Amino acid sequence: MNDVHIIEATPDDTDELLDVIRRAFTSVAEQYGEPAIPPLTETAEAFRARFSDHIVLKAVDGERIVGGVVGVMRDDTCLVGRLAVEPAMQGRGLGRALAMELETRFPDARRFELFTGHNSVETLGLYKSLGFHEFRREHVTERLTLVYLEKTRD
Repeated sequence: MNDVHIIEATPDDTDELLDVIRRAFTSVAEQYGEPAIPPLTETAEAFRARFSDHIVLKAVDGERIVGGVVGVMRDDTCLVGRLAVEPAMQGRGLGRALAMELETRFPDARRFELFTGHNSVETLGLYKSLGFHEFRREHVTERLTLVYLEKTRD
């Protein structure tokens, strides 16, 4: 991760960010037998619209985007989404770095909230190591239950 830096993305990064998100979430879709999960079906137009009220961060290795995360304030909560790391770069602390940097971009957030699938063991472990705790589950299909996690600031 020495040469990787995290900066704010721009709408011009949409296509490359979506490519990373799709590569990162393809294995998730396969794991749950759900090929049409939102990270794989979101259009460039819809993602680009996020830039109007979200903070979108990208992890850059040289000239190449290798990760990203999105956050938006709702009341006193930062909703975190689309945390994605290029599959070949996973396991090196990049997801952790993206999540931690996103927190610094929302100094007024009292709470951070996100969700992931119940069988995403590594992802759940990452979030728990960052201080997130489960607060509810939502049964989506026979194969998929969403686990909602939150983290509060002291």
